[in-house]
Amino acid sequence: AMKIVDTKEGKVAFAIVCDGMGGLAKGELASKEVILAFCKWFDDVLIGEVESGTFDESKLVQQWNDIIQTQNKRLGEYGNNNNLQLGTTVSALLLYKDNYYIVHVGDSRIYHMSDKVTQLTKDQTFVAREIAAGRMTEEQAKTDPRRSVLLQCVGASPVVEPEFIKAPVIKDSVYLLCSDGFRHHISDQEMIVKLGPDAVKDEEEMKYGCIYLTELVKNRKESDNITVAVIKAM
Repeated sequence: AMKIVDTKEGKVAFAIVCDGMGGLAKGELASKEVILAFCKWFDDVLIGEVESGTFDESKLVQQWNDIIQTQNKRLGEYGNNNNLQLGTTVSALLLYKDNYYIVHVGDSRIYHMSDKVTQLTKDQTFVAREIAAGRMTEEQAKTDPRRSVLLQCVGASPVVEPEFIKAPVIKDSVYLLCSDGFRHHISDQEMIVKLGPDAVKDEEEMKYGCIYLTELVKNRKESDNITVAVIKAM
């Protein structure tokens, strides 16, 4: 989901990608619930704060954490009551004034693209932890049968500790959010060629780049679901 609103403080942009798990219908339920909760927060809380000048970074972290803890509890209870396990990743990005803010759980990703691609979020996966500890190489991780095992997600984890990031927005660059299915079979270079700041002058080109890369990934036999959202900072 993506929302861009004109306010008296300038444009405010919000994008969120959730990748559900627990079988198709259950994964879709989990991801939909989390996206709806964040979109409701954006419409009912954030825009009011921006307009009234009461936006506060520490409050933002608290609000985002509250949404995630509430949804984790709700989805967990629904799962227990129906004898199933369901959950979702969440990677959300807010661009407001001169900064961007990120909240992240799982292995969807947020990238920054200028003349190079920088991964802003950390994958909360078993293999990412093994690579960081020096027990596994990037190459080994690509084929390891545990490569999709998450350390935490919203809905199926007893405790969820989101990652929060804040940094200055870099003008004339592109921010890209995606589920893991989007990124397994394409290179950083292919992303820059189709969705880097020089490749996307307008919305049409952004849309084309997203469709082109999604089709490329599908042609390379990706079986996971594919979601991508792109924002260009002018």
